[in-house]
Amino acid sequence: MSDIFREIDEEVRRDKATAVFKKYGNVFIAIAVLAVAGVGGWQFWQQQERKQAEAVGAKFEAAVRASRDNDASAAEATLTELSANAPAGYRLLSRFRLAAEVGKRDGAAGATAFDALANDASLDQYHRDLARLRAGLLRVDLVPYADLRKELEPLATPTGLWRHSAREFLGISALKANLFEDAGRWFDAIVADPQTPQVLRQRVELYLTLVRGGPVTIKN
Repeated sequence: MSDIFREIDEEVRRDKATAVFKKYGNVFIAIAVLAVAGVGGWQFWQQQERKQAEAVGAKFEAAVRASRDNDASAAEATLTELSANAPAGYRLLSRFRLAAEVGKRDGAAGATAFDALANDASLDQYHRDLARLRAGLLRVDLVPYADLRKELEPLATPTGLWRHSAREFLGISALKANLFEDAGRWFDAIVADPQTPQVLRQRVELYLTLVRGGPVTIKN
């Protein structure tokens, strides 16, 4: 008896399924077609995005090669275009690279370009501070120590991400100005920081040798 009831139950379910498909079959087919089209559209969009990224990447690499080949005008022209039209990641990368390229031929202009990045509220603090550091590095030979200190000292805090480079170039600027006490303070901060990279630590030891030597006096 149980087998008979099971067969009847299965027959009823088949009849219900047939009735449902007859009633909503076109809907099911439309949904299936839309699902296939959606997957195809998504794959097409991904392919187009990949092609665009590859094209932008190739342009950026071309700009880098032009820079290495000392073709500054070609490098700057390509980077200027990418800075305006590339997707967000490459656009930011191109802006930084363009500022660096400008800084090679004109330190003050390059620093100003980095200032624009540092003051761009749409960027995260990490990149704004990096731009501020890069602007300061270009100004080491252009502005007095007091001016550079205003610019870089906020980056030289004990927890600053860019503190090592900021301290080094503040020390160099102070050393150039014969401010040996200030120079020694910045270099000592580098040596005392347990997270200072070993290469920088070794370099700073050379700076401290100059600091300990004091000003050079020339006898007539």
